Formats: sequence, structure tokens, C-alpha cells
Amino acid sequence: MDYTARIAVFGGRDIDKDTYNDAVEIGKLLAEENYLVFCGGGEGVMEAICKGVSIGHGISIGILKGDNIKEGNKYLTIPILTNMGITRNALLPLNCDVAIAISGNYGTLSEIAYALQLKIPIICYKTWDIPGILSVNTVSTLITEVKKNLQ
Repeated sequence: MDYTARIAVFGGRDIDKDTYNDAVEIGKLLAEENYLVFCGGGEGVMEAICKGVSIGHGISIGILKGDNIKEGNKYLTIPILTNMGITRNALLPLNCDVAIAISGNYGTLSEIAYALQLKIPIICYKTWDIPGILSVNTVSTLITEVKKNLQ
């Protein structure tokens, strides 16, 4: 498989339309950079990211909580069943060079914590305000920061 980098996207299931649209754009831009995109594979941010990756002709890999392939959203390229429930959150940071957090609640926060422990660079967008972690306000700035963190 030929790709430039591995990017994990953490994010919530319940998001507003603007966040959904932003996540689609982020996914598209990640695909256009030839990044392999990992996410939880479900609804909300995860679906929007996968939709964008699909539009950008990229590959999205979903680390699913359960043992049913139907858990994965319709835009997901490669679903991976874990039957691990929320403990699968530890797997996403293990499979990335840079992490992006968008919106989300405690599941997203746990993924951020795992990434911090693994010293994975994290860029936050419309999510938790955590001292020492870069937060950005625009999609273009987010993509610029992803690229910087890969150098």
C-alpha cells in the first residue's frame, strides 16, 4: 500500500451540520495528500471523514467497536472488527503519525489521552481545550499543521 503518512481522526457521533461539513472537507484534503486515514468507523465525525476521504479517492480504515460489519458507515473503505467496545480507542493512536481530534466527548478525550501517552502529535479542531495541545479554528490551518507535524 502506497501512502504518505497515517492520520487518525478522533471525533464524536453527535455533531452539528457545520462540523459534519468541515469533517468532510478535512477528509477530502487528507485523501488528496495521500494520507491513510484511520477512525472509529461509525457515525458523526467518523462518517464525515470517511465521506471526504471517499470523495478525495483515498483510503479510510475504521477500527470498529463490535463484531458486526454493519456498524461501519457506508463510506468506510476498510472496516476492522474488534469486539472490544470502547477499549478499541487505544488502537487508533497506535496506528498514526499524527492525530486530529474533532468535536466529541469522553471517547474522544480518551483517544487524545492515549495519543499523549504515545507522544503522537495531536491537532484539535472544535473539541477539548487541553493545555499544551494545538487547537486550530480553520480547516486550512489544520491541514497546514498536519503537514508541519509530519516533517
